[in-house]
Amino acid sequence: MIFKSLTTRVIVISILLLVFGISTFAFVTLRREQMQLIDAARESSELLLNTIERSTYNSMRIGNTEDVQTILELVGQNQKLLSVRIFHPHGVVLKSSQPNEVGKPVDDRDYQLFINNRKEGVFYLEGHGEVLGMLKPIYNDEPCHVCHGHKSRIIGLLNVNYSLVETRRRIVDASKLFVFSTIAIISFLSLAISMVMVKFVKKPLHRLAENMSRVEQGDLSVRMKPDGKDEIGRLIVSFDSMVDRLDTAKQELDQYHFQQMERADRLASVGEMAAGIAHEIKNPLTGIAAAITIIKEDFAPSDSRTTIVDEVLEQIKRLDKTVNDLLFFGKPAQPEPAFTDINSTIRKTLKFASQHRGSKNIEKKLELQEDLPPVYVDPKQIQQVLLNLFLNAMQAMHDGGTLTIRSAFEKKEQDWVLIMVKDTGQGIPAQILEKIFTPFFTTKAQGTGLGLAICHKLVSQHNGTLTVSSEDGKGTEFIVSLPALSLQFPENQALETAAAI
Repeated sequence: MIFKSLTTRVIVISILLLVFGISTFAFVTLRREQMQLIDAARESSELLLNTIERSTYNSMRIGNTEDVQTILELVGQNQKLLSVRIFHPHGVVLKSSQPNEVGKPVDDRDYQLFINNRKEGVFYLEGHGEVLGMLKPIYNDEPCHVCHGHKSRIIGLLNVNYSLVETRRRIVDASKLFVFSTIAIISFLSLAISMVMVKFVKKPLHRLAENMSRVEQGDLSVRMKPDGKDEIGRLIVSFDSMVDRLDTAKQELDQYHFQQMERADRLASVGEMAAGIAHEIKNPLTGIAAAITIIKEDFAPSDSRTTIVDEVLEQIKRLDKTVNDLLFFGKPAQPEPAFTDINSTIRKTLKFASQHRGSKNIEKKLELQEDLPPVYVDPKQIQQVLLNLFLNAMQAMHDGGTLTIRSAFEKKEQDWVLIMVKDTGQGIPAQILEKIFTPFFTTKAQGTGLGLAICHKLVSQHNGTLTVSSEDGKGTEFIVSLPALSLQFPENQALETAAAI
């Protein structure tokens, strides 16, 4: 759980990189220090060898071997020198700072240096620890021919055993110092990085997350004060700006919602009033229509007053339709759903709409997908929707055109049966398109503005959608989407249902 925190991951990664970097640097530096201490011991041994060689040269040149022995004993008193000797190439000690080993075989490890043609070597000497052994050949120069002849090229080997105990102790002390320093530096920097990350990153981000949670719960009064002008500070400024805009948008939305509620309340009141007025008007209209029809029967066919009476009857008929629309919109009938074959409903409705006088110059195309699943709707109300859409499409093509009606099946998250009604009229302007489902909005001189509003309400009552798309000058297409049924029926019940449809 702890590594789910971004700050923790950054701190851990930073500390790991810090440990790797400082440890690598400390290791390289320590190795360099160790090599320098070993080199210093080597240089001291070489200097000592050269000094002994120069000191013993004159004594050996004149054959005074007693002075050589004395010199080696004096030099061997140095605590760091375990032994200083001269041994024969055959391995016998000739002179030594330890007189008791004169005439004895030299230590095998020292002799192996000569055999392997090496000038130095490090080995462990029991009771003394690590020892640096160094050899320097004594060549048979011309002054030495008096005593040694001239056959042998090397007449002896100057051997020094230098104790590395002090050097190793200094190396261990240096290593401890480096390890302690490395741990102290890493601990201090890790603590400093952690404190910086917690103070300047984790706490501001945690505070930002808490305030975002408050905003998510609906508290838009949250504001934060940036502590600096870094990335976190700019993030806090952006957060405050976002909350300000959300608060402004919420206020505007609340105001708009209040206005819409007021408008809806007014529309509901208007609807109720219109329904009441329509109910009061409908009965007198029926009586007036009957009375004028009776009066018309008293006129001869050639009487000029017959035209006036026919116009009056036509206007009464239009008023009756308006009253019926108002009554339906104010108090729509409850749907009586049944399993319905939508293709059959389309054919019946189109046949009825084709009787309209405005459909003579219009070509009708039916493109119905077969084997559509049934829909569970009120056939009469869906037929009313389709009839309204068909008649609107025909009226939009007053100079003739093509009415195309298609049905299709669409499978998404839910199965849908689609009905598409397309005309080739002049289309609907964009500024009007979004208002066509608004009650009482109309562009027709004699329209009520309730036809499409009623269609939209009827389709919504069946859990469907009614959408429109239009291109100016090329026509309009309405799409009715109704939920399809995908029920598994027993065989007999399925046959009965199909028969009923």
